[in-house]
Amino acid sequence: MGSMASHQRIAQDVTAVVTACGQGTGLVESVESVLGQSVRPVRIIVVDDGSADRADVDAALHAPKTPESHAGDDADCVTIVRLDHVRLDHNSGVSAARNAGIALANTPYICVLDGGDRLLPHFVERTLPVLHDDTNVVAASGLLKCFGVLNGVVRPVGGTLADFLPRDCCPSACLLRRGLWERRGGYDESMREGFEDWEFHIGLLEAGGPDARIEVVDELLVNLRTLPGQSGTTYMERRSRALGRIISRHRESYAAHVESTALALDALAGDRLRMWEDAVQVHPELLQHSMHTRSFMGHPTFGDGGVEAAVRINRARCSAPFYPAE
Repeated sequence: MGSMASHQRIAQDVTAVVTACGQGTGLVESVESVLGQSVRPVRIIVVDDGSADRADVDAALHAPKTPESHAGDDADCVTIVRLDHVRLDHNSGVSAARNAGIALANTPYICVLDGGDRLLPHFVERTLPVLHDDTNVVAASGLLKCFGVLNGVVRPVGGTLADFLPRDCCPSACLLRRGLWERRGGYDESMREGFEDWEFHIGLLEAGGPDARIEVVDELLVNLRTLPGQSGTTYMERRSRALGRIISRHRESYAAHVESTALALDALAGDRLRMWEDAVQVHPELLQHSMHTRSFMGHPTFGDGGVEAAVRINRARCSAPFYPAE
């Protein structure tokens, strides 16, 4: 990562919690990104969530703590916690890992980071004043620069409780208030299929009161590692199951914002349909090679814009298509 600046300041009110489970050398890079902050957390807690290979965890714990590796206060800067193996796969889940790390912290602000992701050098410097200056801000983060299989910039928008009910609007890497983490009962450890950040952010906003919001600084502050994942169909099935669990746990909030949530979800679905429609028009070979696309064009869905999308796609493929009625 390079040498750390000698003028580095310490944030005495911030602890970083980095979760680790099979990220390989990415964990070392994550810890180094915290140590390389222009305003560095006073303590880093690395939570080893049942890693099969401890080598990279041990390497992360020996990352240089200052430009000259002084002893003294920095000698205990990095702390490791190893979770008990409560499941057959020797893994307790990221929610349990985060909760275990945050429980050990004694600072009012917690910087949460997944092993493999990296903070850009000014993350703490840019987000900490946001929480200092406005008690209604329950958490803060920044824009994401993707690396790995995707090269792009992701722009979460943050917002109020109503903004978070249809979708998550804050990265998992964020700076949050420890007191509100405790008030809302931590991360939901039963959510093992993902989307635990979404549920947690909703709970954090509920705990923060009617004026609570999550702020996303309009600046690149996080490097997000992207990996080959599951198919889009599998992802959406998992998201639907997660949304059901989230609604069940936060039923009062969804009931209070049912109209805005339904409209926002419908708008998101419409956006995805238009993007898919554009892709098929630009790449007509999808009609031959995509089973789902062929099925859709042969049997368009009704009542959700599906028929209209199929008409536009077919019109783009043919100069003046017309099929007689049977």
